[in-house]
Amino acid sequence: MAVDPSVIALGSTVEVRLADGSSFRAKAIDTGGAIKGARLDLLVANEADAVQFGRQPVELRVIK
Repeated sequence: MAVDPSVIALGSTVEVRLADGSSFRAKAIDTGGAIKGARLDLLVANEADAVQFGRQPVELRVIK
């Protein structure tokens, strides 16, 4: 997951909760030029998965 390190520290593990109530854990391991403030970018397996996931609001909880 790419994050703005001024918001979420690199190396942090977070729980990502989607609007449908499902959740998963991800680790903040990268930054990106367009990732500023309360945004994140998830790495997924392929382009089809990225298109299916799309852009959506999520809730985050830092675990460690």
